[in-house]
Amino acid sequence: MSSNDSLARLAAVIESRKPAQGGDPDKSYVARLLHKGPDAFLKKIGEEATEVVMAAKDVDHGADKAKLVYEVADLWFHSMIALAHYGLTPADVVAELERREGTSGIEEKALRKAEHRATLEGGPS
Repeated sequence: MSSNDSLARLAAVIESRKPAQGGDPDKSYVARLLHKGPDAFLKKIGEEATEVVMAAKDVDHGADKAKLVYEVADLWFHSMIALAHYGLTPADVVAELERREGTSGIEEKALRKAEHRATLEGGPS
């Protein structure tokens, strides 16, 4: 079983919790976050990102690496709620990572800057 399968299954559960799919905010944490709207789940993403940073710092000082894994899982989970809200899936993120494969981070960043400048100047993006 691949990690993509696990992510796809979780994405399907999140999708089923959308209010439009009958998700009940009184019975489901995911449905509650989606019902409250972007401010709710985006705030959680910010909180979880901070917890990832703190857990990593703790690992630097001898803490159990499992705590970092736990916090990253929370971050991914809440990020997947955001993806679902905006009609995206983990497969979209994997496709972007695959697109970047073999491109250095420096080259990728330079390309994004050039594309942004072209957009601002009214050129092709």
